[in-house]
Amino acid sequence: MTTAETAPPPPMRLRELVFGAACAAAVRAAARLGVADALENTPMAVEDLAAAVKTEPKPLRRLLRALSCYGVFTERPDGTFAHTEMSRLLREDDPGSLRAIALWCTEPWTWDAWPRLDEAVRTGKNVVEDLYGKEFFTYLNEDAPESADVFNRAMTRSSEQSAREVAALLDLTGAKSVADVGGGQGHVVACLLDKYPAMHGSLLDLPRVVENALPRLRPGGDLADRARIVPGDVRAAIPVKADVYVIKNILEWDDESTARTLGGVAEAGGPGTRVIVIENLVDDTPSMRFSTAMDLLLLLNVGGAKHTTDSMRGRLSAAGLVVDDISPVNPYLHAFDCHVPG
Repeated sequence: MTTAETAPPPPMRLRELVFGAACAAAVRAAARLGVADALENTPMAVEDLAAAVKTEPKPLRRLLRALSCYGVFTERPDGTFAHTEMSRLLREDDPGSLRAIALWCTEPWTWDAWPRLDEAVRTGKNVVEDLYGKEFFTYLNEDAPESADVFNRAMTRSSEQSAREVAALLDLTGAKSVADVGGGQGHVVACLLDKYPAMHGSLLDLPRVVENALPRLRPGGDLADRARIVPGDVRAAIPVKADVYVIKNILEWDDESTARTLGGVAEAGGPGTRVIVIENLVDDTPSMRFSTAMDLLLLLNVGGAKHTTDSMRGRLSAAGLVVDDISPVNPYLHAFDCHVPG
């Protein structure tokens, strides 16, 4: 029976760290094979599980045994395998599913980029353009559409899971309009319109993104009469006037793009406008390992960065915004509540 180990001695821990790719690859393999979806609430023999996911039993046992070392699945004394809290998160139907995120963080381009991290650290620049000859998102959409689809699904699931928490935190009493800047499919703005029945909302994002906006926001949807869908690049212009602007998890590009977006929001809103920026931070203790890893991945793909509390304050102040309050949305996200001075 294999169990998740805790606190190995430093020499073994370092050995484990340098084999981190094996762990990531194992999670990806389990997600792609649909092992968690095939494993129900009762333990299963590996032969039955292999038949369900169409693999060979012996290598599947090796995969599950490796994952069990990290608490993803557990091997029982009789040789069967069962779910753990973490393995259930790889199920597509789990309310907190992280399957899409697991796939996104291990997409093929990541395996090309990670070995060049030393180069990115030396230069401070992304390596993707040198690898593929194109800006990252151009590469995804033109050359890796399957990976682009994984990205969209991962962002959608993440937004679904946090949008209600964001809406519950924000008190927008008195505001008549809200704009969700770079808001993806519109989960945050939909939740805010649910909370405030007299409010109107706008969703701004790239044309290929808002094409898939929530049906509730589109013509015929129950929120359509209070919603406006605006296609465009928020780094180039903010063509919407609103009382409140919400910017969630997008200020991770290079400094110039971040400055253009914040400046565009301040200019579009004008004096007195409220701007709420929501980010997970690299000095946010509960998510430090994940956040710092994502910070390095952003360096590799777009030359961007996750923020510390101080660096986010600095970006906001440089854009002419006054930070009034910083509040936790959940253990992993923080909201910077700002206004445009007048």
